[in-house]
Amino acid sequence: MGILVAIEGLDGAGKNTIVRRIRAEAAERGIAVTTTAFPDYGRSIHADLAAEALHGEHGDVRDSAYAMALLFALDRRNSREALLTALDSHDLVLCDRYVASNAAYSAARLDQGADGDVVAWVRDLEFGRFALPVPDHQLLLGVPPEVAMERAEGRAAADAARAKDAYERDADLQTRVYRRYLELAEAAWASPWTVADGDAAVTAVLESVP
Repeated sequence: MGILVAIEGLDGAGKNTIVRRIRAEAAERGIAVTTTAFPDYGRSIHADLAAEALHGEHGDVRDSAYAMALLFALDRRNSREALLTALDSHDLVLCDRYVASNAAYSAARLDQGADGDVVAWVRDLEFGRFALPVPDHQLLLGVPPEVAMERAEGRAAADAARAKDAYERDADLQTRVYRRYLELAEAAWASPWTVADGDAAVTAVLESVP
């Protein structure tokens, strides 16, 4: 049985880049590694509905923090069996976003802390009712909101297909989300956390592999 490591952070924090670096270095060390990413856009109806809502479709769905969180949770629930299979056949499974992202964004939207009702609801729903595997380790990329948002802006300007959604355009929300992430990390929510970036982030994940 392998270990599950979730890579968390704001849009523009560099999650995809870090995942690629960890995967490459793990492979060089002979560690059997695979990756996945959430939301699973293009393959999950729930992820696509959430994306459409964040771009102004589906009426007032976007207005409800719980409705959006449920769509993102259902997206992960659809991948439960695939995650369990991956853990059975690999030493390391990397998730580009996982359950903590739902907790952080939902709490930020509702102006609740990491100890608030919506964070408890997300945990009970995804790890409890949906029985998703609990991560063995979670990495928060310690990239400040202003830096992450600048990167996301540049990415959107360079690629029309990556236009920013309602969450990404809301600077105040992104700042609150980052604070909620830090609170989750400090509380060791669901599993141990590391807050790091760059080489330190890669090292922290690889050192968590038995």
